[in-house]
Amino acid sequence: MRRSLPLLLAALVALVLAPPAQAAPGFAVAYETVPGEGGTPLRAFVVTPTGRGSGPFPLIVLPSSWGVNNIEYVGAAAKLAYESGYSVISYTSRGFHDSAGEIDVAGPDTVADVSRVIDWGLAHAAGDPARIGVGGISYGAGQSLLAAARDPRIKAVAALSTWTDLARSLYPNETVSAQAVELLLAAGKLTGRPGPVLRDAEAAYRENRFADVLPISPPRSPASHVSSIKAAVMIGNAWNDGLFAPGQITDFFGALTGPKRLMLSPGDHATAELFGAAGLPNEIWTSVGRWFGHHLKGEANGIEREQPVQVKPNNGGAWRAYPSWAAVTARTDVVPLAADRIGTGWPTIAESGTVLVSGALQGFLNLPVGVSTPLIDRGAAAVWRGPVQWSGTSVSGTPRVRLTVTPGAARTTLYAYLYEVNALGLGALVTHKPVTLTGTGTRVVDLALEPVVWDVAAGNRLVLVVDTVDARYKGSSALGSSVTFGADSWFEVPRG
Repeated sequence: MRRSLPLLLAALVALVLAPPAQAAPGFAVAYETVPGEGGTPLRAFVVTPTGRGSGPFPLIVLPSSWGVNNIEYVGAAAKLAYESGYSVISYTSRGFHDSAGEIDVAGPDTVADVSRVIDWGLAHAAGDPARIGVGGISYGAGQSLLAAARDPRIKAVAALSTWTDLARSLYPNETVSAQAVELLLAAGKLTGRPGPVLRDAEAAYRENRFADVLPISPPRSPASHVSSIKAAVMIGNAWNDGLFAPGQITDFFGALTGPKRLMLSPGDHATAELFGAAGLPNEIWTSVGRWFGHHLKGEANGIEREQPVQVKPNNGGAWRAYPSWAAVTARTDVVPLAADRIGTGWPTIAESGTVLVSGALQGFLNLPVGVSTPLIDRGAAAVWRGPVQWSGTSVSGTPRVRLTVTPGAARTTLYAYLYEVNALGLGALVTHKPVTLTGTGTRVVDLALEPVVWDVAAGNRLVLVVDTVDARYKGSSALGSSVTFGADSWFEVPRG
């Protein structure tokens, strides 16, 4: 029964998406075992076009997300097969569910699996060696970028909700993203078989030795291999991604030298493209289809003439297009900050929200993480108010904060939150970022908050809050200590 469940699910997807009986072309779905690196059996759904001859067909390989199996992309694969004539392989990543092996956290074997699946697709799924694309969501997206750096046969990549720097994702500014780490660890143990790398990483994390995990990051981070990626790369991520925040994405995108496209929109991890993977209407997956269509099939579908950076404001609105990420910011305003002193280790009502939940509410319902600024404990948080914006404006790019800081303890974690606040003091979280400081001496801290595009309503103002406790993170602030902020501090607001 357990082995027949994937086939049953695939059959249901096929019934929903199948074209009318009299229509041609169509598609066929098969559940196959594909030999991965070293011959490790990987279970895959192979979706091939019918009514289009015997091929060869452009080949697309889709590795599954962390904790998800090969059913993940069958809906999208069916659409790609019967609408556009692709041969598509959606497979369960090594170490998860019905595939063999152990989870190596996008290690050498997992990345090599992508190439082995391509080999199989060329031999058994009528794939065209000159027209190969790879893609996926989350874990599948990162694998796809890493594989593109190693396998020159890959001509196009669609990486959705991807990471580009593993350390920046899970250990931003030496602060453990605890909710994200716990979620990944739990999903790995529940749905797969952790290998030595993951088991050792968890042990170090449990013993508060997260820095010992950092050496595994560079080889598993596409940013380390960006110069080797020659394929055309499309990236789609969400502003509020609780696992892979957008700052690393914009930096990576800027370093890519080939054809590229960046789409940033409201939502949390995988939410913006979630329904498209099932074959339902979705603007991100529509762009994926156009991206592969142009770069694998040579279609003049217009995507080649569009601006490469496409962003949708995090609090609602239409897509905006730019020639580069830098062009998202037209100018910057600098707001001076007064001197202040706060106690550490005590929570306030300023929070970044909950991983997967808060961003999803923002993306689907436009419900931001809120705060009442008059109720923020001024003994535990510094609160600086910017000027009222008498006409509508926007935050467009990467807000930056410069703080002259004197911590009172050996390790102190600061959390900076930028809010849009109305006349009653009620605020919506625009963006945030943590930073952990070591030592007690006075120093200047330059902190880049996460990038965002956010429209500020006329009559509202921006408010910067800095405190020392946030439930999303595993911070280092000691209860009873203090932090002093110098009068020469400021924050910089990018404007569109």
